[in-house]
Parts: sequence; C-alpha cells; structure tokens
Amino acid sequence: MYPGPTDIPIAVSIASLAQGAATLLYALAQTGLLVYASHRHSLVFARRGRVPVRPAAPAEWPGVLVQLPVYNEPAVIERLIAAAARLDYAADRLTIQVLDDSTDETSCLASEACGLWRERGIRIEHVRRASREGFKAGALAHGLRRSDAPLIAVFDADFVPPSSFLRDLVPYFEEELVGLVQARWGHLDRDRSLLTRAQAAMLDAHFLLEHTVRQARGQFFNFNGTAGIWRRRCVEDAGGWSHDTLTEDLDLSYRAQLAGWRFVFDPDVVVPAELPADMRAFQTQQRRWATGAIQTARKVLPELLTRPLPGSLKLEAVLHLTANAAYPLLLALSLLLLPVLTGPRTLPPEVTLALQILVLTFGALPVALFLIAGQRAAGRPWHLAVMDGALALALGVGMTLNNTRAVITGLRTRGGIFERTPKRGDGRIRPVPAASGPAGLESVLALLFAAMLAWAGASGHASAVPFLTLLAASHAWVALAPRGGNDEARHEGGGLRELPDPETG
Repeated sequence: MYPGPTDIPIAVSIASLAQGAATLLYALAQTGLLVYASHRHSLVFARRGRVPVRPAAPAEWPGVLVQLPVYNEPAVIERLIAAAARLDYAADRLTIQVLDDSTDETSCLASEACGLWRERGIRIEHVRRASREGFKAGALAHGLRRSDAPLIAVFDADFVPPSSFLRDLVPYFEEELVGLVQARWGHLDRDRSLLTRAQAAMLDAHFLLEHTVRQARGQFFNFNGTAGIWRRRCVEDAGGWSHDTLTEDLDLSYRAQLAGWRFVFDPDVVVPAELPADMRAFQTQQRRWATGAIQTARKVLPELLTRPLPGSLKLEAVLHLTANAAYPLLLALSLLLLPVLTGPRTLPPEVTLALQILVLTFGALPVALFLIAGQRAAGRPWHLAVMDGALALALGVGMTLNNTRAVITGLRTRGGIFERTPKRGDGRIRPVPAASGPAGLESVLALLFAAMLAWAGASGHASAVPFLTLLAASHAWVALAPRGGNDEARHEGGGLRELPDPETG
C-alpha cells in the first residue's frame, strides 16, 4: 500500500511535532542541569572563610565513646582497632566499642584484637547483636545504649584516625551549641589508579569547597558517616539514629541542625581512608549514597521548607539534598540529543549550535572548575589538579545510569539493604576472582554514544561532537574498568594473621 497525496504532509507534521516535543524536553533537562551546574560554579567563587579557631584545651576532658561499626571487614579490622587503640586520650575517659555485625572471620579477628589491646590497658569491648536490624544505624544506636559518654566518635572500617584526633577536635565542644565536629577525609590509596584519583578529586571538592562554604555562610552541612564526633545530647535531641534512609548520617545531620545544633568542620584534621579500588565497589557506594540522599530529601525537606528560615539556607538545602537529580536529567539530555539532531530541521542551525554550546559552557565547565578548584585547595599542583579534575568529571558522567537508577529507587522506597563497600586493606586479603566482561547497560550506552559521535562527525553536526565524545568515553570507562566479584573476601592460607603490634601498628 502506497501513501496517498495527503499522507506525506501528515507524516512530516507528526515528525515535526515529535522533534518539537523532544527539543522541549531537551531544553527542560538542560535547564535543570544548568541550575545544578551554576550551584557548583557559585561554590568555586564563594568566600570560604577561615578555618574555625580551635578553642583551648578544656580544664577537664570529657568522656568519649569511640564506635567502630563493622560488617565483614577481615581486610581492615585489625588496622582499624589498632588505630582506635592508639588514640591519645586519658585512658579512664575513653571507651572503644567494636560494633560487629559480621558473619565471617571478621568476628574472630576482632575478638582476638580486642583481647590483645585490653591486656595493654585499653578499655575496648567487642559488641555483637542478635540480628543486623537497622544495619549501621541500628548498630550505632545499640552501642549508644551501652554507654553514658557525653561525646561519641565514629570511624568506618577503612579509616585510620591519627592519634591526635580526639585532642584536636574535642575542644570545640566547649561551646554548648556545637553538636558535631567533622574532620576531613584523606586518601590512603589516591594514586592506586585513575579510578582512585578521580574519586579523591570528588571528595576533596566536597570537603574543601562544599563544607567550607556552607560553614562560612551558616548553612546546613552534613556529618559524613565517619571521622567525626557527636555530642550525645545532640543525637538524642534530634531523635537518634534512624534506618529509614540509606544515609543515616545525612538524615541525622539535618534533623540535628533543624533542632538548633551547630556543626563545625575542621579541614586541618585529616583522617586517611581507603577508596574503592574497582568499579563495582565504587558503583555500590555511589548507589547507596544517591538512594539515601533522595530518601533524606523526601523525609526532611517538607519540614525544612515550612520553617521560618532564611531563603538562602532553604535553597542550599534543596540543592544539596537533591543534587543527584542531575543524573536522570543528564541521562534524558543524552538520549534526547539523537531525535533533536536527526529529526526534520525545524530549528535554525544557530539554535541547535547554541544548545550544544550551553551544555558544555554552562553545564560541564562549572563542574570541571569545581573539581579542579577542590584539587588546588587540597594542595595539588596545577597539572595534576586539571588531570584529576578531568578524570572526576568523566567518572561522574559515566555513573549516570547507575545513579539514575538509585535516584528512582530513592523516590519509590524507604530504607533498604545497606550494601557495604568492599575493602582491600593492606593487600593480605585475596579477593574472590573478579567478574569478567563489561557492564551490560553501560556498554550499550557507550556503543550508542560512539555511533552518535561517528554520525555527528560525518553529517555536519560538529557542535555535538565534544559532548558526545565525553559521553562515549565516560560510559566506556565505566563499562570496561576492572570490576570486583563477590564483595566477600578470602584470607590467603586460612587461619588468623599476626595482629599489628600495639606500639608499631
């Protein structure tokens, strides 16, 4: 059957309408991305203020409870316990809890390590629960009920606090309204690979730009789940630990600040930690963070927006808690580029060119500057700052699909399974063999964007080439990067390892 004389104009009209709709959605997605990108731009050029002045040592040092929540961490448990045991603080005012929900050899290693340090006068207890209810938040709440210490320090399994940590940060609590003091994360394995360098750049920008600017402006910022000290009264006043989101740290942070408590960030106190060493581990971490942030936004924003608070504080909170919405916007923008470019030329070439220039100039460039500025603030030389900033930008773009799915999960659910991020420790743990082959959907997207790139270059759409190059390369990196297998690990040779010496670590 052949088209009649009126069918072709109708088909052209339908195609024009479809391209018009695609272009409208493209422009809306682009507008949303520009909002989040401009926020990054504002952080780069904002005045960050001075490092908080550390108060003098208190006349009487308060009691401190150090909580070490762990779950199946045989590679790092001994290192963690040794670092906590070496904290420089009055022995009669310091208690350490190893909150162990493990189901593997970690429990045996932790029990033996705790016994070793107890023999040397360290007050440390190995706490086991009947179930893993509430995951990390449940473990922290359970441990808190076993102590009456006024201050609580928390360290995740892969962190190695310096011995001066408590001496440096506890004095801030001389001010009665200070509810939390957060230290900066350092990186034990920054230069292990391109992946770890990119992650370090992301985290440096988060701490040295986001935290410092929000603190200087008197806006809300968050406890990062580890390397910080809470005041017990603040935790209790805010309603305690809750596991109805996957980011219990972010949730409690906002509830505490809404209750009137003040947070302090000291960028000069650095606690080194291990970065995820393979793409699967990184994706697991990012999926949990993105899901939990959206769940927290759903939970706390309705109350925050109705409070009589400054408009600038409310706006910053919205952008902070919903920042992961940029991922579905970027995915939509990327997929809509094809119908925008291939449809009937209903838009003037100048308009199409302007749309592509806007994407790069006001979308990617502010994010790149944000990441580079974070590296410069961390003391990295210019050539490394630019290189690592570019790596971080590419990694972020490559995480679009992973984090889009996490955002959708966060919008649909409360709580969920707390997926731990696998740790490698000092290499004495042999991981289960890595999964082979590239990631499925990221591979599909990489091939799609590569095909679009080839077509755009051959058909005169040069304005789309830079953006498509970034999309194709970023998704190819995520798809082809080494990926760990099962997140459990086996110890070489079986049996227990020699424990770190309490004097030398």
